Amino acid sequence: MSINIMDIVGRASYHCDIVFRVIDIKEQNDQKIAVLYGEDIRLIADAPIEDLIVISLPDRNKMAQEFRSKEEQSYQLFRQDVDLLKQKQEYEVTDGYSKPFNYFQMPGKVLHLDGDPAYLKKCLTLYEKIGVPVTGIHCHEKEMPIKIGQLIDYYRPDILVCTGHDAYSKAKGKKTDLNAYRHSKHFVQTVIEARKRIPHLDQLVIFAGACQSHFESIIHAGANFASSPYRVNIHALDPVYIVSKVSFTPFMERINVWDVLRNTLTGEKGLGGIETKGVLRTGMPFNREQHIDS
Repeated sequence: MSINIMDIVGRASYHCDIVFRVIDIKEQNDQKIAVLYGEDIRLIADAPIEDLIVISLPDRNKMAQEFRSKEEQSYQLFRQDVDLLKQKQEYEVTDGYSKPFNYFQMPGKVLHLDGDPAYLKKCLTLYEKIGVPVTGIHCHEKEMPIKIGQLIDYYRPDILVCTGHDAYSKAKGKKTDLNAYRHSKHFVQTVIEARKRIPHLDQLVIFAGACQSHFESIIHAGANFASSPYRVNIHALDPVYIVSKVSFTPFMERINVWDVLRNTLTGEKGLGGIETKGVLRTGMPFNREQHIDS
């Protein structure tokens, strides 16, 4: 069976454990090599054409259903967290419900840069479902360090996400070697450039990284949250859950890292970070009539 660009495939040598899209096919030492993007996992990989198996539509649907089930479970747990945060805010702002609910809230604004347009679309759908104000931009990982300064100046986000695809290659060096990773150095440089604009960790909250990324380098560059502490794969939607938690946590409260990670699909092996303040702000009064008219 021939393999074509945009085919959905698995690697026979890995028992088709991950579903990939073929995004490019190139010649290397008289051999055809496919460049693969994970369908639900933020992993980029190379594989010989003969190692690939086209996944049938029924099998794709079955695997997709399993992923959707995990995503829905994670979303419901996250939704419970957000609802509890809102109830707590209502109680405090209304002085124990003794005053009218005459207030409004401003969740943190997110600027989400993604190296994969398909993942970006999935993430934007989830942001909208949760209610997080977001601007999404498709930007290749290599271009992020060049463009990030201008984008921060223009959009002035409270939270920045820089993600896409990454992978560690044992053939290129040890896990401690930043050059052994596909795009980790680009995520590191992007964070460094972002911190030149806004140095304070609580004035701009940053998540950066993808599958198997060099977690320590990204954190030391100035990110609040990053992947991947144990160099494992992360789910496409994990960055959304992390920054949405930050977006809906009041700016006077500090976020326990475990509270952020527990409802992600990957957990602490793939994601980590440092203690960070929330960015939600509450104001009053809320003019309901003016709100309806506008």
